[in-house]
Amino acid sequence: MAPISGYRELAASLRTAIQDGTYPPGSTLPKQDALAEQYGVNIKTVRQAVGLLDAEGLVTPIRRRGTVVRERPPMKRLGADRYSKKKWKFGDTVAFAADREASGRQWKTTDQTNTVKRVDADVEVARAFGLEPGSPVYERARLVKDGDQPTHTLTSYYLPKHVEGTPLVDPTPGPAGRGGGFAVLTLQGYEPDHMTETILGRMPTPDEVELLSLPAGEPVMVLTRQTYTADNILVEFARGVHAASRFAWTYEFKLPD
Repeated sequence: MAPISGYRELAASLRTAIQDGTYPPGSTLPKQDALAEQYGVNIKTVRQAVGLLDAEGLVTPIRRRGTVVRERPPMKRLGADRYSKKKWKFGDTVAFAADREASGRQWKTTDQTNTVKRVDADVEVARAFGLEPGSPVYERARLVKDGDQPTHTLTSYYLPKHVEGTPLVDPTPGPAGRGGGFAVLTLQGYEPDHMTETILGRMPTPDEVELLSLPAGEPVMVLTRQTYTADNILVEFARGVHAASRFAWTYEFKLPD
């Protein structure tokens, strides 16, 4: 083994060992004094190297256990296929459930919580709907979990005239009935036809760290979605915040001419 001269070189060696499976997900790295002896460095160098790997999201120091290699079981998040009409219009599979099925995971309605309330539209929501900021809209906020682990939040906004009195304003946990919100909108005469999604990455807010149980250094992927009818009526504006390491984003599409 080539001599290690600093914490970055040590981190690079440990990173390689994690990536090649020497230290698989869920395993614990050797104790710091053992690493120091193995690589011929001092404890401070080991601590700095472990801190760097922690910031990169590869390991998590856990009290009384040691430095644990993070599990990275990415959930498939499908592209257009997750919104297939045959899933929600003629069946009972909502988008997040389609992701679960594609990932070989089971899902149940209690995997999704709901908080529904009438709120004042913020600037982004108001702009999307062509409203004045502060105009009333319905907010449907969900926290979605894979077992006990939160995977993402999704908060949708609707015009009251589109959803008043429908299951979309019912706070019962789980999707808004068979087929979810898109099926409800269709029954209201606002069948979803096309949408625009925008994705960006950023570091999480303190509230997001707590809500999603994020380890130190984990970024989030933020998705905004605008769903329209065939007549270009905006029927939903949604924002989703996803734990970056818990999803693999998959898109399949025909190349345009």
